[in-house]
Amino acid sequence: MVPSSDYLLIDISNSYAKFAFASRRRLSAPARIATRKLSSSLVAGLLRQEKARKVVVSSVVPTKNSAISKATRTGAEVLWLNWKLNLGVGIDYPKPQSIGADRLANAAAVAELYGFPAVVVDFGTAVTFDIVSERRTYVGGVIAPGLEAMTNFLYQRTALLPKISLKEPRHAIGKSTIEAMLSGAVFGYRGLVKEILARIKSEQFPCKKVCVIATGGYARLIAGRLPEIDVIRPHLTLEGLRIVANLND
Repeated sequence: MVPSSDYLLIDISNSYAKFAFASRRRLSAPARIATRKLSSSLVAGLLRQEKARKVVVSSVVPTKNSAISKATRTGAEVLWLNWKLNLGVGIDYPKPQSIGADRLANAAAVAELYGFPAVVVDFGTAVTFDIVSERRTYVGGVIAPGLEAMTNFLYQRTALLPKISLKEPRHAIGKSTIEAMLSGAVFGYRGLVKEILARIKSEQFPCKKVCVIATGGYARLIAGRLPEIDVIRPHLTLEGLRIVANLND
């Protein structure tokens, strides 16, 4: 007998597509593939392995949306995450249709799981900072280049700098080109995150306690040694999809 779940959660970002089957209460172990490899046959194959009552999708790559639609044409209902749904948070933002679906999922998740006010720092292709106010409303955020995008830019635009695998540097002063690049990338990136968080707190939450949650691919590397980060939750966006699905079931 084919197992069944309440939801198949799909988060399509610029670099990777993440998947997890879920009940109303918890996720199964997530998986991911490069977004360029996402296809209707792959999604249909997942749904043959395990039935889902509803497919819940966060996508910031419109060209891949048709793969979901084709794979679910005769099967499960599809819920596309957008600002018009019940997210469990209000939206105080001039053009809510311009907010990325993944950012809305993060806001929904942090409000439900950790309370508010809160800031989510998502370390993906870009690093995004999303703010939920003490009134439980999404009020905006910050977008900066992602860590991998920054280091790949150096590799692509210089003649002598190599492509590097990101890891914790041993020292601030590098004794080789790779060590120097690692130091600039990791320590410099932590400085970027610290400064942006300090600005957000002084502007939006002066003299208030705010919960800061890190998620995304490089959360453990960068945020694990930042005292400003309260919790690392690698799959927060998928949790947000589960929460929004429950609210709109």
